[in-house]
Amino acid sequence: MDEKTSSPETPTDAAPGTDRPATGAPTTDRPSTDRPGTGQPTSDRDSTDRPAGDRSTRRAAVWATLVAVPVTVAVAGFTFAKLSPDPPVAAPSASPTTLRPQSSAPVEMAAPALAERPGVVCRALVSQLPATVRELAQRPVTAGAEQNAAYGDPALTVACGGPEPTVDATADVWTVNGVCWYADERSDATVLTTLDRETAVTVTVPRAYEGPLQWLTPVSDAVVASVPSGGDGPSGCRR
Repeated sequence: MDEKTSSPETPTDAAPGTDRPATGAPTTDRPSTDRPGTGQPTSDRDSTDRPAGDRSTRRAAVWATLVAVPVTVAVAGFTFAKLSPDPPVAAPSASPTTLRPQSSAPVEMAAPALAERPGVVCRALVSQLPATVRELAQRPVTAGAEQNAAYGDPALTVACGGPEPTVDATADVWTVNGVCWYADERSDATVLTTLDRETAVTVTVPRAYEGPLQWLTPVSDAVVASVPSGGDGPSGCRR
């Protein structure tokens, strides 16, 4: 019977599963990466091991998006508004500060001779008259610029120094800004004359202008400033 001999194992015959290489070089043991309490190995890229900087970066990106969206919408709205056509502007309507289109030709008026005192009073009146009566601009006159004035087209006229009308004590009269006026209604105009002044002043308002009394306000102011009172007028004018 043949005898079997055994020879000592060499390093290359080491049992599998050891941590050392066949060369016999020492190895460096890695720390355990088991999940606590489970015994399961964890991945080196586990989400719980991600650095805090990654979460901060994502949070900053979310805030940047939240800010950028409304800014973009606002810029788009502003651009649309700038590019949109402007709404049409309505044409201005006639008002006390908007002059009506009118002729600039002189207005024909009579200029009767005046005594010295009425002449002085009338010149003072004309110097106090306004450049406009509501939206009617003043126009030149053909005669008596020291006692006459005209406004608008058709012309509203102011004449100083004419005769004062005789009216009944019960006649309809009107007080406008402290001046007593008598209205004579005619087919083409309303003729208003003062009844309580030293020198009579007559204003002729064409039918084209509604509400003749409302045109008297600036003229009454000039009369009060320049034409002295001539005593009591009719009872309707007494205050």
